[in-house]
Order: sequence, then structure tokens, then C-alpha cells
Amino acid sequence: MKKFVLATTAAALVLSGCAGMSDTQRNTGIGAGAGALAGAAIGSATGGNRGAIGTGAVVGALAGAAGGYLWSQRMEAQKRQMEAATQGTGVTVTQTANNELKLAIPSDVSFDVGRAAIKPNFAPVLDQFASGLRGNPNAEVRIIGHTDSTGTDAINNPLSVERAASTRDYLVARGVPATTFRIEGRGSREPIADNGTDAGRAQNRRVEIYVGERPQG
Repeated sequence: MKKFVLATTAAALVLSGCAGMSDTQRNTGIGAGAGALAGAAIGSATGGNRGAIGTGAVVGALAGAAGGYLWSQRMEAQKRQMEAATQGTGVTVTQTANNELKLAIPSDVSFDVGRAAIKPNFAPVLDQFASGLRGNPNAEVRIIGHTDSTGTDAINNPLSVERAASTRDYLVARGVPATTFRIEGRGSREPIADNGTDAGRAQNRRVEIYVGERPQG
């Protein structure tokens, strides 16, 4: 019971300051509060004796809060920049629950069927994206490639990685540090539409880009 009280108290301390904040500040506080809950739970669960439980919960809460992403004015500005750059392209730009900027880029913008070479109409989107990333030294970027279910895993899995790598390499060539990126390939394992139709397969052939900003230490 004491562990739970410590965990919720730690989160409450983080979240109590959200009243009267701007939307940007409130989003940052909520993200930190969620991290605090998780961190406090871990800290209290790993505490040893009774005296160590409180310390573990508080340290865990601080680590959880510090370990999350923040939604800064810089992130909000990049979101608006990308919304303007992708208007009418089919690319969706959203803020995730974890305070990441997400770009979902369908195949008619990004890649031809069975190919990992960036299409010409994908380049202007990435050019704008690179511009925002160069101004954010605290950004962490995940690029995840996906395919439809056509073909075997032996083809789709490496193809999805190649698409993510191609996107990363384009951004690196435009001045974004290579250490900013982590790439993944999910093959056909995470469809968002029906692979039984041409339209559905086109939606499933996609790249997703996630950008998170760490608080400055």
C-alpha cells in the first residue's frame, strides 16, 4: 500500500503543476507524469527493505519523468512545418501519446512496389523534415519500414529495413547526424488495411517516422 501511495504521490507532484499552463507546457507535464508513474512503480518494486522503498520509489519517479519525451515549442513548430509541407500528399502528421511527432508516409508518396529507392515526390517532404531536425540537437528519430503481404518474409523483411535505411540515408545526406536515427523493418507483420485489395496493400506499404525530443540535461 505504501508503495502505491508513494508512486501516485510522485506522479501527482509532477502533474499538479499543469493547471494554468499553455498547451505545450501541459503536454510536457502530462508526459512527465506518465513517466513518473511508471518510474515510481519500478522504483518501489525494486526497493529492498522498508527504508529503501521510499527512496526507490522517488528515484524511480524522477527517472521515469526524466526518461520521457517532451513536447517543446520547437516540436510544435516542426509539426506545423510538416503539416504545411505535406498538405494534400496523403502523409499524416500527428502528435503521439508519448509526445513524439509521427509522420505516416504511404507508398504512393514514398516507394514503388518492391523498391527501396525514394520516389521524387517523397524528396521535398524529407527536405523539409531534415530542415527541422538540423535545428533540434536533442531529437531522437525512429524510422520504421513496412510492406504489404505480397511475397514472402524472406523478401518483405529485408525490404522493409532497406526502405527505412534509404529514408535515413537521405536525411543524413542533408546534414542530419547519423546518430540521430534508429531504423527498424516490420515486413508485413503490422498491416493497417486489408491486404486483400489493391488499395489496402498500398496503405500497408509505408514508412513511419517518429521524432522524440529529450529534455536537456
